[in-house]
Amino acid sequence: MIVRYFAAARAAAGVAEEQVEAATLGAALAVVRASHGSRLGEVLDRCSFLVDGDPVGLRDPFGVATGPQSVADCLPPFAGG
Repeated sequence: MIVRYFAAARAAAGVAEEQVEAATLGAALAVVRASHGSRLGEVLDRCSFLVDGDPVGLRDPFGVATGPQSVADCLPPFAGG
């Protein structure tokens, strides 16, 4: 799956997107947290997520299935409106 980062998440990850092998959003987030360190983890703690354009909302990320062609967007809170 592709994990895409926006705003502060992009700055913390140091990349705009990356390919990750994971069967769930939670597993993908665990992989990127381990590879990018605590700064990205802190940003991800405040993010909202979309998987294939659908909001994850309050669902458990480990219950959100992903496939090889899935795209997960990591959206930190944005200032302004």
